[in-house]
Amino acid sequence: MSAWTTRRWLQAGVSLALAVLAALGGLGLWALDRSSTLTDQLVDVRSPALVNSVRLEAALVNQETGVRGYGLSGQRQFLDPYTEGLADEETALGRLRPLVRGDERAAADLGAVLTAAAAWQERIARPVAAAPATPGSPVPLATERADEGRTSFDRVRAALTTQQDHLRQARIDAGTQLDRAVRLRNWVFTAIAAVIVLLAVLVFEGLRRGITGPLERLGTEVRHVTRGRFDHPVTVTGPADLRRLGEDVEAMRRRLADELSFAEKARQLLDEQAADLKRSNSELEQFAYVASHDLQEPLRKVSSFTQLLQRRYGGQLDDRADQYIGFAVDGANRMQTLINDLLAFSRVGRVHNRQSTVDLDRIADATAEALSVAIEESGAEITRDPLPTVVGDATQLGMLWQNLISNAVKFRHPERAPRIHVAVRRDGALWRFSVTDNGIGIDPEFAEKVFVIFQRLHTKDAYPGNGIGLAMCKKIVEFHGGTIAVEPDDGPGTRIVFTLPAQPSETETETEAEDGTGAVAESGTVPGPAAAEVDGGAGEGRP
Repeated sequence: MSAWTTRRWLQAGVSLALAVLAALGGLGLWALDRSSTLTDQLVDVRSPALVNSVRLEAALVNQETGVRGYGLSGQRQFLDPYTEGLADEETALGRLRPLVRGDERAAADLGAVLTAAAAWQERIARPVAAAPATPGSPVPLATERADEGRTSFDRVRAALTTQQDHLRQARIDAGTQLDRAVRLRNWVFTAIAAVIVLLAVLVFEGLRRGITGPLERLGTEVRHVTRGRFDHPVTVTGPADLRRLGEDVEAMRRRLADELSFAEKARQLLDEQAADLKRSNSELEQFAYVASHDLQEPLRKVSSFTQLLQRRYGGQLDDRADQYIGFAVDGANRMQTLINDLLAFSRVGRVHNRQSTVDLDRIADATAEALSVAIEESGAEITRDPLPTVVGDATQLGMLWQNLISNAVKFRHPERAPRIHVAVRRDGALWRFSVTDNGIGIDPEFAEKVFVIFQRLHTKDAYPGNGIGLAMCKKIVEFHGGTIAVEPDDGPGTRIVFTLPAQPSETETETEAEDGTGAVAESGTVPGPAAAEVDGGAGEGRP
């Protein structure tokens, strides 16, 4: 029974209820039919039979009265009751015979009445009625048979009395049976109503215990879980399918608890990693401070004294000594440049992070002015579309443009003057910029490698630098919410494409740009030595 499902319990309960109701319905129909049959018998048979028996008696009494009156007076008008009695007798018999058919005692009683009546009529009534008489004088035959006639009609009366007693008793018995049948019918329908009420109570209680109760308990258990008590077990009783549902919910709870436990452990691990990252950033900032102060002072001394040796003793020593001194001076200078570049790279997003509206046209003008010597020496021609105003850090955006333009100038083709074009177009919520040159170009296989720090495609002798330039550009663009990549170009040279978020409202942009203060003035700021010392060492060229 414990393996029964809700559907099976419902099917069994409904089948049992239907069977009980069918049995009670059959019993009720039997009680109704019996009471109806007894009512019909009483109304249509017993009572009419007694009534017609009384009418038959009245008809025979009328006949006897008419015959007796005619016999005493000899006047023919006294035979009228006799004639009417004959007709009434036929009518009463015509109604009484069908009513006693099938009832042996009633039929026998009727036969006895008819036999006695026939004997009286044959010996007395018809002969006297047919006998001649003198008006006013008794009929001789009537006087002769007076005693016989009285005795014969007494037998008729006795037969009628017996018949009527039997019919009256039969009607009383039928009434008694009808009363019993009515009481039985009432008891049966009362029992049916009681059983229906009992079934309703049992169905309600069964649904409460087997379905609604377990579902309410399941809902209570689930609400405990939804309130955050994931360690609260879900237990369900009731039919098998509800228990399976509870087991599924419990399995889901355990899985959620496991996942939450895993998520909590992952969060703790993430917090630990975040703390480690914060500590690492703090150490990196400390390193940047040391690199910008403590390391540079010894390097400046080394560089200064090696340069002093070179100036004072150059030419006085042999060639190998001059070469060694040159190596020392070059190494010290490159070390100082590398430290400055690393310091600038580490400061992106941390030190320079003053978000404001920046006029990129002014940034481009400042970049061209800062690189004017290199542009003039190389004979470079730089053109650009009108540049928009964006929201960002002016110093970092100046470093971005200076790295891109200086790379385009540095990695020029030896047989042609540099031609550099800066284009821009709106792409939804972004500005898409492109810096195109006609330099030596970048092979597609190195399109991603050039943005990795310290990744160089050329030797220091061919193109000086530390391999930080494009890595810094990538970091600046991503810090501002954009992307940067090398885009394949059909022509010679390289095309660097990057995106920056557009301002939410062009009207607000124009208003802020026209203020001429704050961000605009700042946008014209030329980056300091750390930003100016760009090299694009991870820039263009073929390996």
